[in-house]
Amino acid sequence: MDGARAQVEMALDRSLADNAHDWNSVKTRVREALSSYIYRKTKRSPMILPILMEV
Repeated sequence: MDGARAQVEMALDRSLADNAHDWNSVKTRVREALSSYIYRKTKRSPMILPILMEV
């Protein structure tokens, strides 16, 4: 879980650095980063459903 959390944090940091404020692009980046990380670890294609909440 720590590795997955780090991947999500890096994807969010890249989105902030690129000024991507569109929720769909942020969710896509998180999904792609986490999906590739989990595939590298398990050799299976996961179903990633990111849910972002604005607070």
